Amino acid sequence: MVILKSKEEIEQMRIAGQIVAAFHHAIADMIRPGATTHDIEAFAVQFLKENGAKAYTIGYNGYPYATCASVNDVIAHGFPSREPLKEGDIVTIDIVAEAGGWIGDSAWSYAVGEVSEEAKKLMRVTKECLYLGIEKAVPGNRIGDVMHAVQAHAERNGFSVVRDLLAHGVGREMHEEPNFPHVGKPGKGFRLKEGMVFTIEPMLNAGGAMMTIDADGWTARTADGSLSAQYEHTIAITADGPVILTAQ
Repeated sequence: MVILKSKEEIEQMRIAGQIVAAFHHAIADMIRPGATTHDIEAFAVQFLKENGAKAYTIGYNGYPYATCASVNDVIAHGFPSREPLKEGDIVTIDIVAEAGGWIGDSAWSYAVGEVSEEAKKLMRVTKECLYLGIEKAVPGNRIGDVMHAVQAHAERNGFSVVRDLLAHGVGREMHEEPNFPHVGKPGKGFRLKEGMVFTIEPMLNAGGAMMTIDADGWTARTADGSLSAQYEHTIAITADGPVILTAQ
């Protein structure tokens, strides 16, 4: 069942969303050659505590960390590591904060130093896909309208869209209904209604869309070893259009 949120509840959710946004702003300068995602993880735990929030993902289905740190061919759910980041890497940091009983969820991809032209284009197009999808997230449209915008722009630029990891509703839990992939056809799927809150989080690969899962049961990688990038916002559907609760 999709849980619609009132205007007041959406404003409460904005608090968690802005803590997540502030975290991403804070780590942007930390991500450089020689830094580790373990350091970012430690910073995240302290940052959330200092801002009156807690890391929702620690212990979630056994996941042990506050962040996911996905480097190069890792699509999502990578474990933070003590291995230093290298010049030319790209890394996606995903964090979910709980504040006041509400959830904020956002992932962002970062360049480590100077990256290849392929990596620059992948990151740029993935971010463009996110915002093209958000533009279509208005009451009365269908989810197929939103995700067709994502898919069409990705494929037009030569990238594939991961289908096996889904966007999802957000509220008092990290994963609420509905769940949906980042591909679609105009006019298809559920209709968007005022009060819906969900993520849009396209994951684009430079190669094929297929993925594998590491032995840790979490780390999702591109099957062909190609680069992957992801950008994610939590958004609310309102009468005035989409509101980005995790806007940086």
